[in-house]
Formats: sequence, C-alpha cells, structure tokens
Amino acid sequence: MVEVRNAFKLGIFRKLLTEAEASAAWKDLQKDLRGGRLIRTTVNWPSVFRLAARISEQHSAVHGTRSLDIIHIAAAKVMRAEEFLSFDGRQRALASAIGLRVIP
Repeated sequence: MVEVRNAFKLGIFRKLLTEAEASAAWKDLQKDLRGGRLIRTTVNWPSVFRLAARISEQHSAVHGTRSLDIIHIAAAKVMRAEEFLSFDGRQRALASAIGLRVIP
C-alpha cells in the first residue's frame, strides 16, 4: 500500500492529480478492497526477482527504467495482473513492451 499511496502523492507533485482527486482515489481504493473488487495477494519474490533480472537485461537500455519500476512490472507479470496502471511514462512503456495491458 505504500507504493499506491506514494503514487497518488507523486501524481499531485506532477500536477496529474489534485489533493481532492488523490484523496478520492485513495477512498475508492479502500472501498474496492473492502468490496472484493481488488484483493491483496502474496508475492513469490524469487520469481519476481528472476523475471526482473531478465526484463532489465532485455529492456533497460531501451526504456531507461529504474530497478524499482522493473520490480513492479515483474511482480504484476508474475501475479498475472489483468491491468497495469502507472503515472510513469517509462514504466508504462516497458509494461506494454512485455505484454501487460496498460490502463490509459
């Protein structure tokens, strides 16, 4: 949840969201968790780090993504996420390049 909360704050910093929009988004997220629309899940970290290493080797020179961005993408892929959302253009480009469906 730290990353999601920080993403909302980063959205405010980048002027992509207002304080009110970020607050509403956080409340919506909490509602979706309570309602079962979103679920918390465990992560197979060894699999994530193995995939992250491969993604880095194959894509970092092209996309310029940071290691934590790559770990997020690898985690989404390992968990078979249906959609990927990010405010970071490089992260979005890499996620799309490895086959994740990126939310516009």
